Amino acid sequence: AYLGPPEVNISSCLNCINVTIKLPTSHFRENEKLLSLIDIYEELDYGITLKTLDGEHKRPRKKTTEEVFSTVIEELYPNRNYCVSVMLTASLNQRSIPSAWKCITADSVAQQDYHAIAIVGAICVSLLLASALKCMHAGGYILQDKSLPHNLV
Repeated sequence: AYLGPPEVNISSCLNCINVTIKLPTSHFRENEKLLSLIDIYEELDYGITLKTLDGEHKRPRKKTTEEVFSTVIEELYPNRNYCVSVMLTASLNQRSIPSAWKCITADSVAQQDYHAIAIVGAICVSLLLASALKCMHAGGYILQDKSLPHNLV
């Protein structure tokens, strides 16, 4: 029997990709209960292949004892497209079907927050300008209603 393919979801973070992996269900039953791959093998190895413009890079294999787990691929270039595929193996079963490729662009510095910061900045500048004009008007520097007393002229 082949292991896989696992279910893979990816999200971008700052110069990195967060990879969430869900193990496939097994078809083995024990006392009418469907066994998980962890029930059967206790521990699985997973390997992540990262595909970029300059080719495929296999990352060091890691072990898991969880049905659903996450890992972060760090030190990526911002605003570049990356694709990820995950392959599972067990000590007793090296035959594997890799997951389909999932692709995403790694974030640059606070890309999503940029619009919010721009809007908040514009509001602050408007308020500062309005209050400065109000103070200048109150101080009599602009839009003078009455003429100045003779002794101030």
